[in-house]
Amino acid sequence: MTATASLRYQSIYQFPESNATDNQKQKSMCTIHPVANPDWYSPETGIYSSKHKPIDLPSDHFLDVVSFIFSHKHNGVSALIDSSTGSSISYQELFPLVKSMASGLHKMGVSQNDVVLLLLPNSIYFPVVFLSVLYFGAIVTTMNPLSSISEIKKQTTDCSVSLAFTVSENAKKLEALGIPVIEVPENVNFGIPKSKPVIHQEDTAAILYSSGTTGSSKGVVLTHKNFICMIELFVKFEASQYKRPSWKNVYLAVLPMFHVYGLSLFVTGLLSLGSNIIVMRKFGTNEMVQAIEKYKVTHFHLVPPMLTALTKRAKGVNGCSLQSLKQISCGAAPLSRKTIEDFVQTLPQVDFIQGYGMTESAVATRGFNTEKFRNYSSMGLLAPNMQCKVVDCETGSSLPPGCIGELWLRGPAIMKGYLNNKEATMSTIDIDGWLHTGDLVYFDQDGYLYMSDRLKDVIKYKGFQIAPADLEAVLICHPDIVDAAVTGALDEEAGEIPVAFVVREDGSVLSDKDVINYVASKVAPCKKVRKVVFTGSIPRSAAGKILRRQLRNSLNSRL
Repeated sequence: MTATASLRYQSIYQFPESNATDNQKQKSMCTIHPVANPDWYSPETGIYSSKHKPIDLPSDHFLDVVSFIFSHKHNGVSALIDSSTGSSISYQELFPLVKSMASGLHKMGVSQNDVVLLLLPNSIYFPVVFLSVLYFGAIVTTMNPLSSISEIKKQTTDCSVSLAFTVSENAKKLEALGIPVIEVPENVNFGIPKSKPVIHQEDTAAILYSSGTTGSSKGVVLTHKNFICMIELFVKFEASQYKRPSWKNVYLAVLPMFHVYGLSLFVTGLLSLGSNIIVMRKFGTNEMVQAIEKYKVTHFHLVPPMLTALTKRAKGVNGCSLQSLKQISCGAAPLSRKTIEDFVQTLPQVDFIQGYGMTESAVATRGFNTEKFRNYSSMGLLAPNMQCKVVDCETGSSLPPGCIGELWLRGPAIMKGYLNNKEATMSTIDIDGWLHTGDLVYFDQDGYLYMSDRLKDVIKYKGFQIAPADLEAVLICHPDIVDAAVTGALDEEAGEIPVAFVVREDGSVLSDKDVINYVASKVAPCKKVRKVVFTGSIPRSAAGKILRRQLRNSLNSRL
């Protein structure tokens, strides 16, 4: 099947470019090729169900995710391998090492429900540290190791961090905040624990920070059950769809392990299957290609900028490398049609899929191709045990396949809630358990999900989520800035870039470079403002809410 044919649904269902107002578009959402009601959609309830058979989840209430991972039998040999040095941890060593580190933490006074920060880059030790914390019932919160001291202070205060694992260059930042620090060791020599506390599936395992559907970053509370569901419903299920034994698969781990995408795959899920995980500390095109060739990587999960780099490199070598690749999976941000076509035409032998998920929901859909049917442009089919609705944003009514509306999700992997934020939790998860995602989507006649637009304000820069409110809080602290707002602008390489609209003090000579450098000194590199627009005022609603859509429209008119 040609790339053009395989992308047919994207061209059928996608809105044409026009100057129609938002209300006009909303009213026309059910005129885009509506289809007959299939058996996976109920017109009476408006609920979409997975086309896959339901999976029986563990019923043992006293089950933690670490014990669950290591209860699986497989033929895996090498668990984690450093891509640059070749240092490795075998499956035979992994669980004893996790228990040894857990014992050491217990002797240091780390107790059940204590929160431990992992301010770490990717390494073969990241999963060991993460799992050792969870093994004794403590809770993990993760952060980008490039975070600024103000960002670290905000998160560690919010979730009451009592201990941190980090690398030497970050130790002083944490010590300045009064947080005890452990630099990740290369060798661990703790004793094996004799006992461990009782841990329930509903106990909190991790607190990951997300901007959610709107506003500043909030702590997403994920339980042991959430992680078990991620493994059963997404990682193990996906692996079961292919004939090749999972322990023969070789995955390249470039995605950050502090993010839910990398965490669910490389730190938890794949370890239950016995797969080989090649760990890269940071992304580099040359290093990526070298690792694929050296370790015969078969599966590569990535984000759009990485896909673009991979395609360019494959074109440059005329397809003579990358022959070991069997599947590429892309997520975390939307892909352009051209990007997909370029990849499929360059590496036609590689199975290409996309997926959809949030920190609050884990992976909700996964692409699924067969020999007879290939659909590269969709976000895939609903995962087993997952349900959803597509809801009209104005009327609140449920919409059938072929109609665009807000995606609501429900299932066992949905978060417990936002940490210490009942209001935000209630506005995101309703009384019936539906998670309101803020994303506009539609289903085609085969049950495949497509992204249309986003209601939420979050900016996705190279797969990283950036909350505009976080950057606005930084900007408004500048003495020469009266008011500010941040929105995203489309960018071919990064997906989106943060753009700041700034109102200067009268007589100020503040330049766009000054603003960019100021924000850069306060935030992680991925969150930097990339463009500045000086304006006389920031458009706001009567209630004072920033009208970001007006800003985006203004920005588009300038480009």
